[in-house]
Amino acid sequence: MSETMVHIVDDDAAMRDSLAFLLSAEGLASRLYEGGAALLARVGELEPGCVITDIRMPGMNGMELISQLRQQGVAHPIIVLTGHADVPLAVQAMKAGVVDFLEKPFDDVVLLRALRTALTQGQSEAARLSQSAEVGALAALLTKRERQVFEAIASGDSNKTAAIKLGISPRTVEIYRANVMEKMKAHTLSDLVRMSMMLNDANA
Repeated sequence: MSETMVHIVDDDAAMRDSLAFLLSAEGLASRLYEGGAALLARVGELEPGCVITDIRMPGMNGMELISQLRQQGVAHPIIVLTGHADVPLAVQAMKAGVVDFLEKPFDDVVLLRALRTALTQGQSEAARLSQSAEVGALAALLTKRERQVFEAIASGDSNKTAAIKLGISPRTVEIYRANVMEKMKAHTLSDLVRMSMMLNDANA
């Protein structure tokens, strides 16, 4: 990990500096960009590593940046930072190939875990299949209602929206959501989204 570069794209200078300080303490090098255009200007000389980008920025938002990077052949793993209201957009980003998304405010430990996953993304096909099988086995333990809540939340629905769809109260959705997180051994919402995508791929 010490030979890689974490490219941080965020229009908030305080957030950029905070992330850089955290990574430095972990022995990780970082390069800071105030927007998507600044990162794209260095496409031909980007150091190996990964990209962390805010999803809501003036000028070029995170989704547009991701699209541009992929169009220009940049294969760096990408983590997006999102506000609560942007979760459906973050789910869309994961379906477009983003490695992870983190809801603000996020825990430093969660960010570092996501980074390690991104920087070691090249896992073998055998490991991927093993992980997919494990997710399938965990999902089989869910009740019918838990599976409905799992699918709704993983698609980007808020607790309130999921409650309306399923005809139950938001509080009941919260309880089911906590049960799903525990049964699926998920630490974050992005873990659930990733698991949902695995299940959909397996059933395709």
